[in-house]
Amino acid sequence: MIHQTSSEMTETRLAQVRRASLAEQAAELLLTRIRAGEWVLGERLPGETTLGPQLGVGRSTVREAIRHLAGRGILQSRQGAGVFVTALDAPEDWDAVLRRTDIISVIEARIAIESAAAELAAERRTPAELRLLRRSLDARSAPYASIEAHVDADTAFHRQVVAAAHNEILTELFDGFVPRLRHAMVDMLRLRPVTDEGADQVAHRHIVDAIADREPIEAAQLSRTHLESLKARLV
Repeated sequence: MIHQTSSEMTETRLAQVRRASLAEQAAELLLTRIRAGEWVLGERLPGETTLGPQLGVGRSTVREAIRHLAGRGILQSRQGAGVFVTALDAPEDWDAVLRRTDIISVIEARIAIESAAAELAAERRTPAELRLLRRSLDARSAPYASIEAHVDADTAFHRQVVAAAHNEILTELFDGFVPRLRHAMVDMLRLRPVTDEGADQVAHRHIVDAIADREPIEAAQLSRTHLESLKARLV
């Protein structure tokens, strides 16, 4: 068994870092060329022996660069056929988009997601999910020691509506909004408290009633109306 000295291990790690850095640079060069239209959607890339000299790296680095872009959905390796362009650009990191966007945009996205979710929930909810919805509705009306606790209870209610839609994509999208939404809602309620808590609770109860009565169009409209009023307060 061969044991590396401390200096040899350090050199190995540095070599790996340099190789990773080169692969990232090669990946960015490839992406730049794809964005420029050098290869169209669905087209096969040249082989490693051609791309290597063009990018100024070895074949192993080309392979790593391709794996990097494949992980981002830009390229796809097909056994025995080659590497193909499957997207013309890489989507921006979801968390970065949410950090940059304003709360109005988040509410507008919630309107689209939650009105669709309420409609589907009215069609698909189970008796157990309806019980959970009613429980979360009661929980959001209870007295809370802090604004944060109230926002968390309200978010839990809306998530229960989305979960009852039985659509994993809608659930993932809603969950992605939660950190950005929570911070913004806490700030908003500190500046502009709800003037009529009773009316707000009634609006939420009507959504639950429509879901309970299996009225998908009514549930969707009530959800949209509620969130539109929230957006109006922010504007």
